[in-house]
Amino acid sequence: MKPNINTFFGQVFIINLTSRPDRRQEMQAQLERIGLSMNSPRVVVFEASKPASPAGFPTVGARGCFMSHLAVLREAREKGLASVLILEDDLNFRDDFAVKFEAVAEGLDRTDWGLFYGSYHLDAPPPGAVAACFAAEPALAIGTSAMLAVNGPHIAALVEYLETMLRRPAGDPAGGPMHIDGAYCWFRRSHPEVSTWLANPPLGFQRSSRTDVHALRWFDQAGWSAFIVSGLRRLQNRWR
Repeated sequence: MKPNINTFFGQVFIINLTSRPDRRQEMQAQLERIGLSMNSPRVVVFEASKPASPAGFPTVGARGCFMSHLAVLREAREKGLASVLILEDDLNFRDDFAVKFEAVAEGLDRTDWGLFYGSYHLDAPPPGAVAACFAAEPALAIGTSAMLAVNGPHIAALVEYLETMLRRPAGDPAGGPMHIDGAYCWFRRSHPEVSTWLANPPLGFQRSSRTDVHALRWFDQAGWSAFIVSGLRRLQNRWR
């Protein structure tokens, strides 16, 4: 049987705010494109955190995203999962996802991987990356956490690291509250023994949609402009 995310990883968590049924519906459509659904075995829709204040984080949304990832990882630790794949609800899979993931899974099977990024942003692509997945240096800055997996042996260490960050003040030189993608990078630098692998090319991208992490721009606040912008974003995502 060909590997897919539903069989390769111990469990797949989709982080979704209850207040964003639009993203939940869009994510359901994305899963159907790769032969899955939110009712598939090992797929769990995880209710995202919605805190009342930033509490040292850049924004309320940044804190909510951080706490949501941490809560998923805590559950994965408690369940003793062999691995966990975290999907944020604004992820779009690439059209040839099934073929690309099969090659990625075969590549990861040959490694002792620790973290895996299926979707990411890099300032510049690493030279010589020709395989279906490639190893990233611990110091490499990797943006976004829309499709990120953690191998079981490292879940507990990552939970402990993120919890320690929460106990520090903002701006602490040892690493305090920050955006979750930055926190993963700090963990990687602090734990160079945990190998990080990236899909080549990325298996998906973040869908253009109204943000829940940053402050809303004026066109997402007004009723008429938000409606128009929403339509334009749908067109943009179809084009991509």
